[in-house]
Amino acid sequence: MQYFSEFLSDEEPHSEIFTDPFQLQEAADVIQKLQLIAQELPQERFGEAKCRIDTKCLKIENELISEFKVAQQSGDVLRMKELATTLLHFKGYTDCVIAFIEESQKQIQFSRDLFGDLSKLAQKVNKLIQEVFISAPETVMGKFVVSVYQGKLRNHIRGKLADGSDLELYLKNLYELYGNTSKLSADLSEYKLGSDASFLNRLTKDCFKDHLESYIDLELKYLKEKMPSVLEGYYGSINHQKKQIQTGGLHDLQARIRNKTNITIGPTTVVDYGGEIFLAQTVAMTLLNESKQAFTRCQLLSTQTALPNNAASIFDVLVENLCYEHIDYALDIGLQGIPAQDSKTLPRVYFFEVVGEANAIFHLLERQFSDTLVPLISTSPKHGECVQKKREIMEQMEAKIDTGLDRGLNAVMGYVKFILNTEQKKTDFRPESEMIGLTSLYTPACYKVVQFVSSQALNIKKPLDGKNVGTVLTEFGIRFHRTIYEHLQQFTYNDVGGMLAICDVNEYRKCVKVLKSPLVNSLFEVLHALCNLLVVQPENLKQVCTGEQLAGIDRSTVMSFIQLRADFKTARIAQQLK
Repeated sequence: MQYFSEFLSDEEPHSEIFTDPFQLQEAADVIQKLQLIAQELPQERFGEAKCRIDTKCLKIENELISEFKVAQQSGDVLRMKELATTLLHFKGYTDCVIAFIEESQKQIQFSRDLFGDLSKLAQKVNKLIQEVFISAPETVMGKFVVSVYQGKLRNHIRGKLADGSDLELYLKNLYELYGNTSKLSADLSEYKLGSDASFLNRLTKDCFKDHLESYIDLELKYLKEKMPSVLEGYYGSINHQKKQIQTGGLHDLQARIRNKTNITIGPTTVVDYGGEIFLAQTVAMTLLNESKQAFTRCQLLSTQTALPNNAASIFDVLVENLCYEHIDYALDIGLQGIPAQDSKTLPRVYFFEVVGEANAIFHLLERQFSDTLVPLISTSPKHGECVQKKREIMEQMEAKIDTGLDRGLNAVMGYVKFILNTEQKKTDFRPESEMIGLTSLYTPACYKVVQFVSSQALNIKKPLDGKNVGTVLTEFGIRFHRTIYEHLQQFTYNDVGGMLAICDVNEYRKCVKVLKSPLVNSLFEVLHALCNLLVVQPENLKQVCTGEQLAGIDRSTVMSFIQLRADFKTARIAQQLK
């Protein structure tokens, strides 16, 4: 009551405990007890005393907080603990915590590794909190984290993302900042920050709220500007101005008629652009790298509900630019550059290279589709939609590739026919003298055809891969066999001519081995056996016709070759075979 009486007068308390700075904690204990006593007294009689006690209490609180700051700055942990424990019973305890947090954040330096520094600081501060604050240290740590996130960290993020004029840099910074903040949150989750499991996640989202809401719009805007720019740069580097491709309807009908007949209809100008195929894997990889980075950002910056839609939107932009504006355009240009099948000049079919490059690029797209996109959309309806879109694109491209390969092979076979029609003479297979026919192992026409076909087989084989190359080379061999078969049917053969025909077919047979097609090899084996019928003695024909090599061959086919013999009528071969 002695201390209480000092507050009944207007004079300052004069007891040593209130005047000696070294007895601050004792004064705090006394004033706290006086406050509790004063609360029980009537306001009318002791109002002024209560007011003086409250004033003194506030002064002591401020002095305690000042002492706490000094202790923190000097690293006196024991003194900090004593003061914090004393303040625990005062309203100023909250101010003590705030002062602690503010002083702790003064150590934050905006270095190149801000997030690493924050993680290390949090570890240090958490250890100090456990030693200093005996009551609810997790609450103090939680307030420290909130202060960091809503203060210096948020300001740092705002500063980095303030300029959105460079979308590429903005998106890069947004991804890095969000990723680093998420990692920091993961590091801080090791500490006890209260019972709210989503506490750190909410703080992170709050720091990026405005940026996350507009993210996908800016991502798509960037891709729709960047990808066409990449393509434009590529076409500019090869001095090409993209053309409006005429496809569909009448144009396709005219092309099919020209392809299947010798009728000239519609525009027939063939432009091969000097062998330029207008496709580049480097360009495709640049576009795919852009989309891969976009998918990576999308996964981090999208909510779980928005992720499939956002990822599908990015895929749509990729498809538009890579598939339609690059691959499909190259296929259309390539189709227009395929020579006609009745060309009388050496055909240069660059479409095979277009196909090879298109397939290689599409394989890259499929890999990214399965490795990167599918995990983002696999549990949503967007998965089926994207798979269907990819299938439709592939089918459209395959249809154009099939058309181009068909026309390309026709052009090659057309020139084979041109060589045979201009170089092969009827006297090649019916020489008047045996010596004339046997001066060479094969006819000049055969030599030129073999040279041309060998070069074309290499042109087909080099750019294609996988099943494509086997399928195309087999079809190439089948058409070549048909051309040679039909060509041989046009001549009449004497004995020497028959031997030359066998020699020619033997050269063709060796030539097609490079195709590595069992079916084609078998066709030429049979053709070689059929040509043997041109030189077999008439009396042995029946036996040869029923031999192993010609077993299973239609009789009309066998007879069509036998009828090509010059002695077919004179030797009465038809009667012998009955």
